[in-house]
Amino acid sequence: MSEQTDRKFKQVGTRPIRPDGVDKVTGRARYGADASLPRMLHGAVLRSPYAHARIVSIDTSKASELPGVKAILTADDLPQVETGWVGDIAYGSDLGEMAANIMARRKVLYHGHAVAAVSATSDERAREACEMIEVEYEPLEPVLSIDHALAPDAPILHEHQAPMGDAPLPEGPTNIARHLLDEGGDVARGFAEADVIVEGVFETPMTHQGYIEPHACLADAREDGKVEIWCSTQGPFMVKEYTAAVLQYDPNDIKVVPSEIGGGFGGKTTIYLEPIAVALSRKTGRPVKMVMTREEVFRATGPASGTKIGMKLGARSDGTLIAGEARFDFEAGAYRGSAVTAAVMTAFSAYRLPNFRIEGFDIVVNKPKVAPYRAPGAPNAAFAAESLIDDLARTLGRDPIELRLQNASREGDRTTYGPVFGRIGFSETLETARAHPHWKAPLGKHQGRGIASGWWFNAGMQSSATVSVDEDGSAVVRTGNPDIGGSRASMALMTAEELAIPVERVRPVVGDTDSVGYCDTTGGSRTTYATGLAVIEATRQVVADLRARAATIWDVELDAVAWREGAAVLLNGRSDDSDKTPLPLEELTRQMRLTGGPIIASASVNPPAAAPAFGIHICDVEVDPETGVTRVVRYTVIQDAGKAIHPTYVEGQFQGGAAQGIGWALNEEYLFDEQGRLENAGFLDYRMPVASDLPMIDTVIVEVPNPLHPYGVRGVGETSIVPPLAAVANAVRDATGFRFHRLPLTPPRVLEGIEQVRR
Repeated sequence: MSEQTDRKFKQVGTRPIRPDGVDKVTGRARYGADASLPRMLHGAVLRSPYAHARIVSIDTSKASELPGVKAILTADDLPQVETGWVGDIAYGSDLGEMAANIMARRKVLYHGHAVAAVSATSDERAREACEMIEVEYEPLEPVLSIDHALAPDAPILHEHQAPMGDAPLPEGPTNIARHLLDEGGDVARGFAEADVIVEGVFETPMTHQGYIEPHACLADAREDGKVEIWCSTQGPFMVKEYTAAVLQYDPNDIKVVPSEIGGGFGGKTTIYLEPIAVALSRKTGRPVKMVMTREEVFRATGPASGTKIGMKLGARSDGTLIAGEARFDFEAGAYRGSAVTAAVMTAFSAYRLPNFRIEGFDIVVNKPKVAPYRAPGAPNAAFAAESLIDDLARTLGRDPIELRLQNASREGDRTTYGPVFGRIGFSETLETARAHPHWKAPLGKHQGRGIASGWWFNAGMQSSATVSVDEDGSAVVRTGNPDIGGSRASMALMTAEELAIPVERVRPVVGDTDSVGYCDTTGGSRTTYATGLAVIEATRQVVADLRARAATIWDVELDAVAWREGAAVLLNGRSDDSDKTPLPLEELTRQMRLTGGPIIASASVNPPAAAPAFGIHICDVEVDPETGVTRVVRYTVIQDAGKAIHPTYVEGQFQGGAAQGIGWALNEEYLFDEQGRLENAGFLDYRMPVASDLPMIDTVIVEVPNPLHPYGVRGVGETSIVPPLAAVANAVRDATGFRFHRLPLTPPRVLEGIEQVRR
């Protein structure tokens, strides 16, 4: 049997109090805006009032004369970073475009694009000075939709940018930044053999991650050339690398200290303020602190892509899927790099589909450059695919769970993008949903029920960890991954499990870039899996050291010593070994000075793969037929976690993703006017769900162990946001009789659908 299935856990799977809980509820925890230094200045950014315009001139003379202003920065004060894609098509970036997004050069490409920055003795004075900077613009026609961007006469955002990706690529100037194509089988023959075909065009708007803490940083550029940055981020090493690249600094000169993070959801996997703060600090010789307003967060940071998806599915009369075709048009915002790659990957791979053709287009428009948002691209793809699966079930008169089970991908099936699935839990989640009381519960008047599946491939990537034990027998585990979803607790639990000590005896630490080994960004549902692998390996090295020291004390071979119940024990004892009673951890640590000194171990990993996680959501809604107001009245999340290290955190991830997806389905969207100005740049107008908008979200943790992890862990944070868009839409379809193809399902839109049915 594999390690994860025959092992009985004592710490893993329990629900201890979160290690950072007291600091957070008492206000002691330090977030990005809480950092301060002596002689600190405050920075502010001047942002473009136009969505598309050439910068003719910038006059800073009046602002520079304002008392308290210490420095003013424009793109001319920053290095010209060469434009060019670095890395592979899925995970790469363009550092030149990143620099241009941080500070506009020659053109502004969205309303809110930074054009200048000021440091002053107060935030108020810095913002006052920004208003005194005179910028002359030559307004240009904005491109505000996918259809407009693809029109033959559309203005071109980047005249010299050539499209990337798979042939055929458009020739000449274009707003298409990238083209992806995946094909398999014979699509034309598949549809010709299909007995039933369902199709539709589905649209989703730009939406924001809605993290509560705005972007914030404090930079201190010192006389010796060293730079220290304190910031709210999902990845301190990412901030170090990107800031060094944008400013053309030696990365070795930059130290990044991650603060506590008040939410990220993928939106804090890039940089906006950090290079500006460093440059202002370098100019003034004083630390500079910058904190975005909520309006700036909405206008000038990365939302999720707006999308337009054309999709078609064909099936035999017995329900067997036989062909699928999809085209994904994704808004990248002002610069290339949308989540279209993941949409193409996840679109059909949950089901066995012998014939398919999937195209993806990354399209630039005059809106903020997008950023990842929790399983980026997959919720959009699932909205289309799971809506059509629901339509197919209705057409064939089939139970929607049974239809999914019939076609579900299983171990050994090949995904549309190439890899073969290992052990996955899709069927198990479907079977759990079929047996759940929610699925058969009666519905009330004007209510409807929807179900949808979703999955995320999860990530591995690079991680490292250091584990040490102190003289009192307690342990410290240090990693470089900010805790955005319970990773401190997970790391402590895994360390405690290997040492066989209570988790309360383990202190998890998130270190800065100078004090811990390299870790890729916290995101992609990778941290508990990949960093957890490093933690387990480092802890096992510590245990091996403890066994060796016990062997030295007892004067026996290492193989004669085992580690059990938090102590070294002697195996196969001889008659003269009666005095060799077990040596507990605290006894061994008390003798560290006599047996070799401090006990510490580090490990690094770069797992080439991770294990996909599948989830099924059941949603009940109630629709007011007179107003179109839709209310979610019951919601259940069923998801495979592989192994839930801390079940409470896992349930919280399930609930959080569902809540965000419900908001996306019913209320949330960026609203732009005809000039490209965002009209709802605040929480009062950008309608995120609050507690009173939602029922208690029920959760069921399914555990199908991941064979790539010694405990069976799969990532859980991404998958939970994938099904809700379709689950809610399918429930509203059930309640109203009308299939909606565009989100969000606002009351006017729902009422319009109801009226069409009445006609």
